[in-house]
Amino acid sequence: MRSLRRQAIAACASLLALGGSASAQVKDYHEIKTPALRQVALPQAKRIALPNGMIVFLMEDHELPLIRGSARIRGGARDVSAAKTGLTGIYGAAWRTGGTTSKTGDQLDELLESKAARVETGGGIDSTNISMDVLKDDFDSVFPIFVDLLRNPAFRQDKIDLAKTQANTGISRRNDEPGGIIGREAGKLGYGPDSPYARQTEYATIAAITRDDLLAFHKQFVYPNNIILGFVGDFDSAKIEKQLRTTFGSWAKGPQAPKAEDAPKPAKPGLYFIAKDDVTQSNIALVHTGTTRNNPDYYAINVMNEILSGGFSGRLMLRLRSQRGLTYGVGGGLGADWDHQGLFRVQMATKSGTTLEALDALKKEISLLTTADFTPEELSLAKESILNSFVFTMDSRGKILNQQMQLEFYGFPLDYFQKFPSQIEKVTATDVARVAKKYVHPNDVAVLIVGKESDFEKPLASLGGTVTPIDITIPEPPSTEKKSAAAAPPSANSAAEGKALVNKVADFFGGKAKIDAVQAMHATGSLNMSTPNGPMEAEVESTLRYPDAQRVVMKMPMGEIVTVAAPTGAFMITPMGTQDMPGSQKDAALADLKTDTIAVLKNIDNPKYTFNAAGTEKVGDVEGRVIEINADGATLKWIVDPSNGKLLRKITRGRGPMPGDQAVDYGEWKTFGGINFPVSATITRGTEKAGDVKTATVEFNPKIDPSLFVKP
Repeated sequence: MRSLRRQAIAACASLLALGGSASAQVKDYHEIKTPALRQVALPQAKRIALPNGMIVFLMEDHELPLIRGSARIRGGARDVSAAKTGLTGIYGAAWRTGGTTSKTGDQLDELLESKAARVETGGGIDSTNISMDVLKDDFDSVFPIFVDLLRNPAFRQDKIDLAKTQANTGISRRNDEPGGIIGREAGKLGYGPDSPYARQTEYATIAAITRDDLLAFHKQFVYPNNIILGFVGDFDSAKIEKQLRTTFGSWAKGPQAPKAEDAPKPAKPGLYFIAKDDVTQSNIALVHTGTTRNNPDYYAINVMNEILSGGFSGRLMLRLRSQRGLTYGVGGGLGADWDHQGLFRVQMATKSGTTLEALDALKKEISLLTTADFTPEELSLAKESILNSFVFTMDSRGKILNQQMQLEFYGFPLDYFQKFPSQIEKVTATDVARVAKKYVHPNDVAVLIVGKESDFEKPLASLGGTVTPIDITIPEPPSTEKKSAAAAPPSANSAAEGKALVNKVADFFGGKAKIDAVQAMHATGSLNMSTPNGPMEAEVESTLRYPDAQRVVMKMPMGEIVTVAAPTGAFMITPMGTQDMPGSQKDAALADLKTDTIAVLKNIDNPKYTFNAAGTEKVGDVEGRVIEINADGATLKWIVDPSNGKLLRKITRGRGPMPGDQAVDYGEWKTFGGINFPVSATITRGTEKAGDVKTATVEFNPKIDPSLFVKP
């Protein structure tokens, strides 16, 4: 948008000239007077209402030979049942990758890549969306793909599975970063854990989502009367309007998407604590309910928020960082969402040893909002900051179009943003003081702290009152193991039977004495993995030092990946460099070491390991006996041939991106150093084959360089 950019450049040049000529005359920057911002005439998109309820916005922009289009569709995550939380994320991902009823997602990739075009989909809290970017000359060939995806998505199962894997990866890592923890849990305190604005995906909710659910969601919401469609770019409005009317005019209306329900159930005011012992700083949040954007007080609230935390000039950064050195980052304010209540929320991070001091300082600053006067200088600086940055929200025709679509979506007047500057200019210090007293409640906040209490300068109990702990343990994924229809009930003497069976397994491996003598193991082999993009092969080298250190080297087509897990640290080495494993990933890796077959056999007499016979299950032609094992907190099952103690199948609970039960069926066995060891196995996750393992060499008690487990 050249005209707006030229005006902005001219304004900057004028300001620089003013500063240069005045520098010899003024002694303080406060004496420099800048001219008032000029009113800018903004282009307006053409609004078209089709008879079926679809709203279309068209904005011509002939600067580049590009056309961008997007459809925003009412209906999102807040309209999904809690039992299927995460559905819109899976929907948004598999919508595009799953292709249409006539073309797969991979075929669409090839078509779009050949034209340097994009068609993308996504899902959010209140809507889903589909967008396209294309060269002007290719519009007529790409637009039909956009329409086909909008109306005829296929949601192919392999792409749904991939999206679920990605979602499960996020779940497995959600407790790695304290900033993510406090943002998520503060939302629960502000809205209530059952609110659609605070729900979180779990392995169980992702597992519950089916292809039929995605198709049903699409059928429920994707109708023209729920769609706002916008195009910006190098086109003739009359021509594209005719094309859109021809394409969408006959599409029949459907049920209207429901309006937002706004009934927060915030937690009681008080102190809440999440223990995280692998950090050196604390994260703190203060939270209570906020307001909505259509509140007439919104403009004064906006100015108040700017005074409180408007960058380095805001009170919080100025006083808590610059003056007291308590934090590197602090900010927040009173939230006002478009169609539901926002939250009042302020957050900061501080070193563990100043946690209580920082909390006290933060609470005092919030109290001062409701008691101290707002100075003319604060008011002036805040309003100038808001207005000076406001122009950059509409410095392109694309941004202006998005604003108008947003206003249409939430039912705001289409001139809302045009009037915004004048409304900010009207705000007085009295207005700011009034809204601070009305909407900020320092004595009614939920205080949340995430950190390591043993490093705090004083115990949290010294603050008085009750400290409510919050458990953020990630629930285990649901079991995907299929029970045998003829499974026998467990024996009354299952512990004794289980112990006898596991001793028989030890005998099959070569005897308990030989197993106990194993202090380390080195093995080489190959792994053929099944992935959504086809099979992938890797050479694998594993070095295991009992009881709790392992190094795995995988040589794959894209390069070598090394993972190391040990009590002293866990890290990965990839072609991109070396990085520490997140805490949750390290804990999972160390837990997996407890379920290693040799490790289990070495701990038969360890009271922290329990073995219970639990009926029978058929593996191939063998009616195997089931042993349920608790390996010092990690659980697994073995299916054993009762005639000779041969291990037929091992079932463990998957973690991270592959939750659910993972079964390893053992095939060929060989003897290495007097110990029987499986050299072929098939891995199954749920009901799908995940890969094959081939073991080439096994060496017990090799000489191991301790530096293998040390981060380089």
